[in-house]
Amino acid sequence: MLTKFPKDTAAVRWTNHIKNKMLFYGLSEQRIRRVLTSPKRVEEGIAPDTVAAMQRNDRGKKKEEIWVMYQQLTDNKKLTTNNTKESHKLKVLSYKLGAKLRLISAWRYPGVTKTGAPVPIPDDILHDLAAIESE
Repeated sequence: MLTKFPKDTAAVRWTNHIKNKMLFYGLSEQRIRRVLTSPKRVEEGIAPDTVAAMQRNDRGKKKEEIWVMYQQLTDNKKLTTNNTKESHKLKVLSYKLGAKLRLISAWRYPGVTKTGAPVPIPDDILHDLAAIESE
């Protein structure tokens, strides 16, 4: 099966890590963009200066969440607030207006996470992020 990877645009930079995770979890470019533009919940990411956005993906009795971790590349002081949800809304607005985002990782979480709890990141992604930070 041939897979067409998303291309970098003026608004989004796709890392190789997220492309590999899209293959592994069966996520499309459009699904990632949908999570970015209309998340159900937003939390602070585990890596510095990152945000994790979540959208539910329930199918019958199977409960699931899709998470996307990203970083905003344009340094705009007006877009930072103490409230993560408000900060994300501003970042989504700036994304729609042309600000550049670096999409770092995406994953499916089986089950439902508690609001305000740390973002549930699989061990393999944590290991990959640690390797990237040590470079």
